[in-house]
Amino acid sequence: MRHLVTGRRLSRTAAHRKAMLRNLSQSLFEHGQVRTTLPKARELVRFVEPLITLARKNTLAARRLVISRLRDRLMADPNDSDRLMDDSVVQKLFKEIAPYYADRNGGYTRIIKTAEWRIGDAGDIAIVQLVGIAKVRQRPTRPAPESASAQ
Repeated sequence: MRHLVTGRRLSRTAAHRKAMLRNLSQSLFEHGQVRTTLPKARELVRFVEPLITLARKNTLAARRLVISRLRDRLMADPNDSDRLMDDSVVQKLFKEIAPYYADRNGGYTRIIKTAEWRIGDAGDIAIVQLVGIAKVRQRPTRPAPESASAQ
């Protein structure tokens, strides 16, 4: 029986699972949304929500707790893929994300199930987004065909 045993193992060792959740959560804070499998998405939400609640306190102790749980990394520059920005993921969490959710009591993320499956094992693909912050990518539209009379 699994009494009082929480969380999914995700077919990984404890260290690998912890590192994977740290990387996914850092990518979520950096980009606003992440595509992953549905079980990973559900575990990611359980990992991320307490971090945002801690960041809302904006104290030194809270910052140290978030850094210890998340490990900090510099964010990639969106304009130049070879360069890093001056801000780190934890700085963005405390400066931008936590103040945005100051009046919200939980429910900072949403899971959107897609109609896609992973090729190798048909795993369900889901998108995890920060509510209100995620940039929704529009599908590229085709340019209107030019008529022959415009020449």
